[in-house]
Order: sequence, then structure tokens, then C-alpha cells
Amino acid sequence: MVNVKKLFEPTDMTVGTPWKSILMFSIPMLIGNIAQQLYNTVDSIVVGHYEGDNALAAVGSAGPLFNLLLVLFVGISSGIGIMVSQYFGAKSREELSKTIGNGIVLTGLVSLVLMVVAPLIVRPMLKLLKTPDTIINDCTAYLVILMVGIAGLAFYNILSGILRGMGDSFSALVYLLIATVINIVLDVLFVAVFDIGVAGVALATVIAQAVSSIMCAFKLMRMKAVFDLGREQLQLSKQYVGQIVRLGLPSGVTQAIFSSAMIVVQSLTNSFGEQFIAANVIVMRVDGFAMMPNFSFGMAMTTYAGQNVGARRLDRVKQGAKQGTLMAIACSTAITMAILFFGKFLMGIFSDTQDLVNQSYYMMQILAVGYIAMAVTQSLSGVMRGAGDTVTPMWISLCTTVLIRVPVAYGISWLTRTPELPYGRSECIQISLLVSWVMGAVLTGIFYRVGRWKKKAFS
Repeated sequence: MVNVKKLFEPTDMTVGTPWKSILMFSIPMLIGNIAQQLYNTVDSIVVGHYEGDNALAAVGSAGPLFNLLLVLFVGISSGIGIMVSQYFGAKSREELSKTIGNGIVLTGLVSLVLMVVAPLIVRPMLKLLKTPDTIINDCTAYLVILMVGIAGLAFYNILSGILRGMGDSFSALVYLLIATVINIVLDVLFVAVFDIGVAGVALATVIAQAVSSIMCAFKLMRMKAVFDLGREQLQLSKQYVGQIVRLGLPSGVTQAIFSSAMIVVQSLTNSFGEQFIAANVIVMRVDGFAMMPNFSFGMAMTTYAGQNVGARRLDRVKQGAKQGTLMAIACSTAITMAILFFGKFLMGIFSDTQDLVNQSYYMMQILAVGYIAMAVTQSLSGVMRGAGDTVTPMWISLCTTVLIRVPVAYGISWLTRTPELPYGRSECIQISLLVSWVMGAVLTGIFYRVGRWKKKAFS
């Protein structure tokens, strides 16, 4: 019989069978990641059916710019997650407490800055990206509302990351599922009933994210047996802030590089017109779900490696890395097969326009095999990050996005230009992404074997 109370408690991953620990930690996180992906997906489905394809394109075009504005939170979250898992594994209560306190204060300060600055720069940046005039107003409204309400998303990601670092992926799942239901209900209410349009789905997302962050905060306040959180822990410390930045900066830079590359490619994507933009939005929404197992195993490997590094168990780190990667590959292979067999049905959920469905399915077929490659990249990168080596994954990301993806996309576009296709063949977007994924897996495998992460963790 399952002990329900135990599901909500921190989990020590330094004992037990590695693959079982990784799998049991990954499952609730996978469900949670799928639920989080539902935020944007439900936005797209509701907008696509009630407001039309242009509104769908507007919501999708906001994605790359929104992700770029979130890079500071990615860095903070990554740094805190690594430190929490290592201190928890080492049973260092004081260091764990101060890490959590400093992370919470940093998140609040960064949220405040973004809430003021981001709404002022959104429209100029969208113009710089050549966003079509037919969708720029909706795209601006969507982004401004999300950025004004950014604190909810920021604190959920940070606080749920702290819970995961201590091995509790179940609590964050429950809170996120509740918030997802709220988001879906409000989406339909604001768009279908109140006819607020694109602004309505943004408002629904902000409210739902705020709810999930509040529930995470209450959970942490009840964990006094594990760490302390008082005035002393909430005072910024140069030592802990410096460590968070040192560990998190490479991950933040990685996200910035990835988002910048996405923005550069988005400019090329916009040149192919509204229908291609809408098709690309559908592909990216399905892609978000297809990539969830890889992200989940990657985050599980970070926590697993971090706790075992803290406990000085290199043997368990290596064993878990092998077993976790094999599980991720098996899961991604199944997803790839599902995409190839049921892809058209999935695309049809987002739009009633048959040409749009056919185009997005064709684009998805190009990408399908790449998810297996990403299973390797995410799992082994998670191990390296958990060991404290966040720099190597950063350089790999830099190489695959800036030196491979962007040149390949624009190169194919330029080489395939004709009078009928002044911007070249649109397949350049998906082919460039596939090539970057495969090369990322190759490079990650090589650098994992080289073993810089072992010297970093056990020196």
C-alpha cells in the first residue's frame, strides 16, 4: 500500500537502486512538466479555435522573446537547484537554509526589475524581429500581461526547483495540476465567454502561475524539520549569492544563447508568412510535449547526481547516469513512433484548417528522430550540472545553436531561393534544428566520457 504522506516528503537518492530512484523521481516531474506545457498549449488551442489562425500565430511568436526575458530566472533556478541537492545529500542544514533564503530574495529582486523594464521594450523588440503587422498588437498585449505578472512564474520555478533538489517532485506536481485546471477554466471563460481574446489567455496564465507559487511557498514554510527560513537566512550573503551566480550563470547563458538563436531564426520564420508561423506554433506545442520526458530525466539526473556528489558517491553517479540515459532513450523512441503514427491527429487539435494541419505534420516528421538524440543530451548534461560542471553544457549549447543551427537554417534558405520562393524552402527551420540536436548528443557524449565533471565534483 502506498504511503501517501511519504510522497510529499524529501527523498534521499543516495541509497537504493539508482534506476528506481531516478524513475520514481522522474514520473511525477514528467506529469508536472506536461501540465506546465499545458499552459501554453491550452492558450494556443483556445485562441486557435475561437480567435483564428492569426491569433494563434501571435501567441506563438511571443514564445522566443518571452524565453529570452526569463534567462535570469533560469540561472538562479539552476544554481539553487544544484546547491540544494548537494547540501541536502551532504546533510548540511545551515548551508541548505542559507541557499534557500538567498534564492528567494534574489528571485524577488529580479522579478521586480523585469515587471518594470520588460513591458517597455516588448513592442520595439517585436518590430525588430519583423513581426507581421497583422499580429503585432496581439503579440504585444500577450507579452506585456505575462511580464507584469512574472512573479508567479518566477517563484513557482524557483520554489519547485528547491523542492526537487531535496527529492520532492510530488508536491510540485500536485500544485501544478491544480494550477493547470485553473488555467484551462479561465482560458475558456476569458476567451469564449468574456471575449477578451489573446489578452485573456495571458491573464489566465498569470493567475494560475500565481496560485502554484503560493502553494509551493506554503509547503516550504512547513518543512522546518529539514531547513530553517528566518530573517538570518533571508539576508543576502556575498558567499551564497556568488555561488548561485557561479553555478547558475552558465545555465542562464545557455538559455540566453538558445533564446537568442530562436529569435534570430524567428525572424527567418516570420518571412515565410502567417500560415507558416501558425504551423510552426503547432509544431512547437507538440514538440513541447515530446521533449518533456527528456527534460524530466535531465532534471532528475541533476538532482540524483547532486545528492550523490554531496555524499561522495561517484560509483552511484556513474551507475545512475547509464541507467537514466537508457530509460530516457527508450521513452523518446516510443514518443517518436507515436508522432509518426498519430501526428496528423495531434495537429488537428490546434486548427480546423487542413492545409495548416498537413504542413505542421510534415514539419514534425522532419524533427521526430531528433528526440532520441535529445534524450542523450539532456540526461548526460543533467549529470554534469548536478556535479557542478555547468560550463561544459553551456559551451555545447553555444556550439550547437550559434555555430550550427543558425548557419544551417540561413544557409539552406539562401541555397534554395528561387523566384517562386524568394526566402528559400521553409524546411530550413526544422532541418537546422534536427542537425543541432544530433550534434548536441554527439558532443555531450564525448565530453561526458572525457570526465571534466568528475574532476569538478570530486577534486
